[in-house]
Amino acid sequence: MRALFPGSFDPVTQGHQDVLRRAALLFDEVVVCVMVNANKTGRFPVAERLDRLRAASTGLSNVTVDAHTGGLLVDYCREAGIGVVVRGVRGAADLDYEWPMARMNNQLAGVETVFIAADPDLAHVSSTLVTTMSQLGRAPE
Repeated sequence: MRALFPGSFDPVTQGHQDVLRRAALLFDEVVVCVMVNANKTGRFPVAERLDRLRAASTGLSNVTVDAHTGGLLVDYCREAGIGVVVRGVRGAADLDYEWPMARMNNQLAGVETVFIAADPDLAHVSSTLVTTMSQLGRAPE
């Protein structure tokens, strides 16, 4: 079974790496995909995000890295023959955000969503927090 792990990955965090590693244990193949929203300006160029995802997936032989720049997530799933989306959730707020999208993806294309709970030691980490700390010259301890 093929699964899609989509996100902006702007930047890739330890939490993303953890969810990717765990998804790779559950599925035959995982496509980790930078989803590009034309209405948003990313902090890092897509090419850099892809390079970081390739580095994060080193040693995971069933993981491939891709980018999708146009259309809906379900469009990508249809084109790639993927029926499952993997989403990491850190808490109730993430689940509240993800739930309606999961239902819509299922309604539009029969795509199921599997939620992977964040490692409690990483649940506080977000791309925004990592970027802010980096800009201040501080690394998370």
